[in-house]
Amino acid sequence: MAKLANGRGFGSRVNGLAGLLAIGLALAGCASSNTGDRLKGGPAEGAPLASRERNPGTALFTPMDLPPASEVRLGSGAPGPAYWQQRADYVIDALLDAAARRISATGTVTYRNNSPHELDYVWVHLEQNLFAEGSAGSLSKPMGSRFGQREGVDGGLTVTRMEASGQASSWHEHGTLGRLDLERPMQPGETIEIEMAWSFNVPPYGADRMGTEDVEQGVVYEIAQWIPLIAKYDDIDGWNTLEYLGQGEFYTDFGRFEVRLTVPANHVVGATGELVNASAVLDSAQLARYEQAKRSDDTVVIRGADEVASAPASGTKTWQFVANDVRAFAWASSDAFIWDAASVAVQREGGEARVLCQSLYPKEGQPLWEQSTQMTRHSIGFYSETLYPYPWPSAINVNGIVGGMEYPGIVFCRARSNEQALFGVTDHEFGHQWFPFIVNSDERRHAWMDEGFNSFINIYSNRGWWEDTEMFRGSRNPTDITGRMVSENQQCIVTRPDFIYGRNLGYLAYGKPAVGLYLLREEVLGAERFDRAFRAYVDRWAFKSPQPADFFRTMEDVSGADLGWFFKGWFYGTGTLDQGVARVEQERNEDGAPGWVRATMTTTGGVVMPVEYEVGYADGSSERRTLPAEAWATTDAWTAGWDAGGRRVKWVAIDPDEAMPDVNRSNNQWGRR
Repeated sequence: MAKLANGRGFGSRVNGLAGLLAIGLALAGCASSNTGDRLKGGPAEGAPLASRERNPGTALFTPMDLPPASEVRLGSGAPGPAYWQQRADYVIDALLDAAARRISATGTVTYRNNSPHELDYVWVHLEQNLFAEGSAGSLSKPMGSRFGQREGVDGGLTVTRMEASGQASSWHEHGTLGRLDLERPMQPGETIEIEMAWSFNVPPYGADRMGTEDVEQGVVYEIAQWIPLIAKYDDIDGWNTLEYLGQGEFYTDFGRFEVRLTVPANHVVGATGELVNASAVLDSAQLARYEQAKRSDDTVVIRGADEVASAPASGTKTWQFVANDVRAFAWASSDAFIWDAASVAVQREGGEARVLCQSLYPKEGQPLWEQSTQMTRHSIGFYSETLYPYPWPSAINVNGIVGGMEYPGIVFCRARSNEQALFGVTDHEFGHQWFPFIVNSDERRHAWMDEGFNSFINIYSNRGWWEDTEMFRGSRNPTDITGRMVSENQQCIVTRPDFIYGRNLGYLAYGKPAVGLYLLREEVLGAERFDRAFRAYVDRWAFKSPQPADFFRTMEDVSGADLGWFFKGWFYGTGTLDQGVARVEQERNEDGAPGWVRATMTTTGGVVMPVEYEVGYADGSSERRTLPAEAWATTDAWTAGWDAGGRRVKWVAIDPDEAMPDVNRSNNQWGRR
């Protein structure tokens, strides 16, 4: 197993690109074929077959055009001594009116200006306004689409109070954003309190982020993006005021949430953070099982199916949760929930801690969802070991209407069909606890920095769960991505998610960046160099907010490799990879024995990669040889030479393991095996 310096590693290499393009992609591969014609008359070593004007490397090997480094963000990719970020702490009381399917809430936000700038106003996200009639998101998405508005929804926030305590202020709403103008500007280091009150109708299907599901024994509520959250103010964009259109997700600051949720008395509630009044909302038997689960590796049923129907149907209960250093707060509530839990040990800096892994599901999820808690334990434990210790006390998996969505400490998963589907979506959504809830990237602009990174780490977690089987998410054909690379309407990975063509979202935000990172680890840097650099990126930016340049610089700084050619071709380009063997010739020694071999390799399409090739000899022996990516810096055809030791070359095959997403395998072999 490949290990990091601190003992953590991703694990063994996965065969091919198995599991990379899960997330529901239908990708076509290219069939490979072999050629047996021997080509003669090869050029001198290193001479080009094609003109340099067509050479992809000339542009790829020039320096990357990154923003200038500063004392805020260093040239090494690390946060500098002048790095700063804002903080917003929330205290909220909310009421779920189950009869009206409406939520009303009041709250106080304590906002601290840690920037060196004076702030005249504060921008606030009003993401529930996506579901208001005439919103930009509803008008720019097809009716009934995954991220669009659904007919008949009377949605949107009604804000009845939004004011800065102790001073005059005025409130203005603009779609999914609101602006609170301050009579006295906030000075650097100053803290203000904002009082707010709001209400909204819960949308039945909230753009695949939240919603309600009617089940046999009640209603499952999955509530998210429901709080007027302070927008992020940072050193790159100032106030981040991109409107919420549905496909791009969110970007906020870390803070503390103290939330009291009043719901019908027969409901069970799961939420971001830790339940701090369990004794007030659970009966004595449930409380004993809850405490037992905190110490148990085995799953403990806290509220069984037989207890759902017998729960009191009148009155209300208030569930209290506290969450530290999170960037959002989500919750789920239902009279139909079965509830089970177990815990997993996590090694933190101060010693071992146990994380309570929980599952909430209606009986429609049985019996499959009885495996959910152990799947959750695996994901929390695996990513804690390989990346960064899970920092929160609880992790909850909820079964309801939402296909798959993540929030700090709680995820929503729809799968009820089979074990592979449930593990796949569970593991993916919990992987998001690291990207972007620990490493706080800007999802509204850079979806690949959370979806792509997460899909990449999912490969190794899948291998850990399924052990030596090949039951991975998605296709196991390593050439699958090639079908998308040659399709029409290409866009680059760094495209803002709201402007990605709908069908391309899974490919550009999830699949292609995951394939790229997998290739960077397995084919370019190797496990030791990659793992050390990737782990350094997580360590440097845990509970901070990196930009793309910070990632690129960190990977180069820690690995000690110039990777601009890779990032430019894979993340900023729309090209393809086509490696080929153009010709092979072999000299004769003075005694007539087979001598020096020259094999001319080519690359076209705008993406370059190292070349691994296998050489077969007439005596039945074979050997593996490599060509570094840097060979393509000045040419698109490179002649490699070596002494065959008196053996006659019979065949040469590029990428014999089919590890590369080569769009044309018909030119990958010379001679016959």
